[in-house]
Amino acid sequence: MRFSVLTLIGNAPDPLTGRPTAPEDRFAEVVETAVAAERLGFDAFAVGERHAGAFLSSSPGVVLGALTGHTTRIRLMTGVTVVAILDPVRVAEDYATLHQLSRGRLELVVGKGAEAGHFSLFGLQEARQWDYQAEKYELLRRLWREEEVHWSGEFRPPLHGVTTVPRPYLGRPPRVWHGSATSRHSTELAAKHGDALFVANAIQPREAYAALLAHYRERWEAYGRDPASARVAAGSGGLLLADTDRRAVARYRERYEARVRQNHKPHLAGRPGYNTPFRTIEEAMAGGPQLIGSPQRVIEKILGYHAAYRHDLQSVSVDGFGLELPEQIEQLQRFAEEVAPVLRREAPTDLWTAGDPEGDVGGPRAAA
Repeated sequence: MRFSVLTLIGNAPDPLTGRPTAPEDRFAEVVETAVAAERLGFDAFAVGERHAGAFLSSSPGVVLGALTGHTTRIRLMTGVTVVAILDPVRVAEDYATLHQLSRGRLELVVGKGAEAGHFSLFGLQEARQWDYQAEKYELLRRLWREEEVHWSGEFRPPLHGVTTVPRPYLGRPPRVWHGSATSRHSTELAAKHGDALFVANAIQPREAYAALLAHYRERWEAYGRDPASARVAAGSGGLLLADTDRRAVARYRERYEARVRQNHKPHLAGRPGYNTPFRTIEEAMAGGPQLIGSPQRVIEKILGYHAAYRHDLQSVSVDGFGLELPEQIEQLQRFAEEVAPVLRREAPTDLWTAGDPEGDVGGPRAAA
């Protein structure tokens, strides 16, 4: 198993004190966290994209560009790039530039986004979100794989003999993962194009995500591919480690439950993927995707997910509950030292090794 750290650059006030963090300080924290993740041996660092709510991640490409100058080994990912609202030509240019700057360390996670509000912000219809996603992604693929592209579609003017620059690093496009939280549209699009799938695993019960992955693998095979060749990643609902489960409850109950109340979206009640059903810390530990408790509990939970998902890459987040930066780094260090080694041994993968045909351009090769 490989491991990634994800940030959405949340900037909500501390859920207990109400104290805000200045934007410039949050960006500095992201850089410091990425540097720490590389030092601790994490395989990837991902920056999300949000255009609504208390987030500072509206320009993930800019943030990742900064990280190319502060890191040398760790792979850089998006989480997700909201292709549905963007111009594919701009996406092709921006992320090929990052692919070059990082010398091939970039991998793109694409999706239609987890905030309904961004469609109206960009003058788009939420009802057409999957139409936008499919058309724009298919154009992006062509722009990275072809020169002198001739194209026409519904959502942007035609292209006549267009070659976007720069080209991807060494002429090979970054690997693309499709982010999927609730809908089979993303799993279908990923299977159709032979792309990897990144299941959110952040809010809903395990069974919902397992169903998405089952659909993905069924469609992958229907397109004539070996199901064993499908790449899968899984997110998590946040990491809160302590020496024992009891100490985790005592230390984090108030903070976890305050953040759940702060994040609750009444206008989206009943829509899957927006409000967690795990409102108490005990519920989250028992059945939620949150990684809360002793290292052994977290190991067992992730191995349980692996039994259901058979995933290659596990993503963790440490900045979603308002912890101060030193405690976030402490969480990453404990995970790297006490959790990750067991999971690497118990759930091996050839992702980003010499045996990975899409992972041999740029970036480090991990031991199999």
